[in-house]
Amino acid sequence: MHIEALREYCLAKAEVTESFPFDEETLVFKVAGKIFAILPLDSATTINLKCAPDYAEELRAQYPGAIQPGWHMNKKHWNTVALDQGLSGQMVCHLIDHSYERVIAGLPKAVQQRLSAGKA
Repeated sequence: MHIEALREYCLAKAEVTESFPFDEETLVFKVAGKIFAILPLDSATTINLKCAPDYAEELRAQYPGAIQPGWHMNKKHWNTVALDQGLSGQMVCHLIDHSYERVIAGLPKAVQQRLSAGKA
């Protein structure tokens, strides 16, 4: 999946913003101020995504070359997804959706309701 397609997919979600909070080579996507995706532009071959711990382990076992514990992240809750290791665009989108939903689940109920209303 090309970087611009990833960017467009992330930005199409409710209340998503993009920024460069770390440096000018690391694009970060947030929902309601919380990070759900990190895309290093210097290589553009990986994306860090939040993941449920049990599902993260399952994915790493199922896709050993493509999904690894999150680089420079809490490895229990984050995966680094290699975009050049044969994962389908559909699978990458599923993982982005899962990350976005995990972050929303941790937000205050009022924010969750606002985001749900925005989807309708």
